Amino acid sequence: MTYILVFLFSVFVASLSQVLLKISAGRTYDSPLKEYLNPFVIIAYGLFFSTTLIELYAYKGLPLSMGPILEATGYMWVAVLSFLILKEKISKKKLLGLAVIIIGIIIYSL
Repeated sequence: MTYILVFLFSVFVASLSQVLLKISAGRTYDSPLKEYLNPFVIIAYGLFFSTTLIELYAYKGLPLSMGPILEATGYMWVAVLSFLILKEKISKKKLLGLAVIIIGIIIYSL
């Protein structure tokens, strides 16, 4: 159970870094270099790297077949974080897609 929670934490952090990249993409910069070398992008990629290490640790106690299922929760986190941070609306299609993901995770875990 601990490894599952560690993996889910890693997925949450990766989703947060995706939101940071989206915030960075929505801004304008003076030069192309600043588009890639700004705090949002650097922190986001640092978080992505750290999630890779965290997931490697989590795989010590998880079967490889469970990884992609837990990784799918990232879609839910991105939607929730985009709603909370970016004030994006969650459409009916997104809700349906998230429901399908949740149902798939539940079916797999049974």
